[in-house]
Amino acid sequence: MRVLVTGGAGFIGSEVVAALVARGHETVVLDVRESSRDRRSVVGDVRDRETVAAALRGVDAVCHQAAMVGLGTDFADAPAYVSCNDLGTAVLLAAMADAGIRDLVLAGSMVVYGEGRYDCPVHGGVRPGPRPVAALEAGRFEPECPRCGRELTPGLVSEDAPADPRNVYATTKLAQEHLAASWARATGGRAVALRYHNVYGPGMPRDTPYAGVASFFRSALERGEAPRVFEDGRQRRDFVHVRDVAHANALALEAVRDRATGVLTPYNTGSGTPHTVGEMAGELAAAHGGPAPVVTGEFRLGDVRHVTADSGRLKTEMGWKPEVGFAEGMAEFAAAGLRGAGA
Repeated sequence: MRVLVTGGAGFIGSEVVAALVARGHETVVLDVRESSRDRRSVVGDVRDRETVAAALRGVDAVCHQAAMVGLGTDFADAPAYVSCNDLGTAVLLAAMADAGIRDLVLAGSMVVYGEGRYDCPVHGGVRPGPRPVAALEAGRFEPECPRCGRELTPGLVSEDAPADPRNVYATTKLAQEHLAASWARATGGRAVALRYHNVYGPGMPRDTPYAGVASFFRSALERGEAPRVFEDGRQRRDFVHVRDVAHANALALEAVRDRATGVLTPYNTGSGTPHTVGEMAGELAAAHGGPAPVVTGEFRLGDVRHVTADSGRLKTEMGWKPEVGFAEGMAEFAAAGLRGAGA
């Protein structure tokens, strides 16, 4: 199978290319940077129709990784996010429709859920709204039951949970899924969206406000500084290694042609073992031999408190399972180099 990997020179995309090649597939990379892992590389922007059309020639399926990621700095980033993520996806899907390519795996994100699942001891499953600024400023970080104000217990989110994006990036990731679903219905295509959790590993970009929290901490340690952990460090996430995510993409690309036509199917893609941000910072600092993390109490509007999801559907339907454990992965990441912010 010949697969176009958009964003194939990036952090996750380059690992997807490696995973596909290891399984005997051909790849074509479309990225704004030259790919070091694939000689069949098209340098260009996914928003450029002619470039995309050229990259799609002779391709059997598409793995769409190209995106502007992270929470951003402020709302002024909104036009760039919408342009890169949603316009880029629309251009790609239109070109796929013209070329008769009907198989797509999309890099989705767990951020589409907003806050994760919560249970109230009185009212059962509830969906708390955005946390009030006054509560955050007072150091009250845990969401409360919207009906009685009691403390909630976080749980795992399934793919059928309602979407509730809380920031611009999350909104554009949900829009990508809607665009892909519309494309599938209009063309009889088959689409899979892998909703990534917090992906980390060698090759993450350094020193950019658009990188993930693991990259922020690793960059600080490289500078000899203590990682700065926001809130109280107890916010729960699922940290999944980039090679496990790449393997999930490879399995999804092989399985997508057996999916039902005209639909998009989402799959949570996480390790299945939640850890707090504070735990991650501590594990990374210990493995790196750098300063211990500092819990600052700071917060960012748009951040959610807890979001961890059930990846059972991906494991059951595609036989995927994560191979890199938390301690092992953090030790490797602590020793590995980071790429430049623009690389």
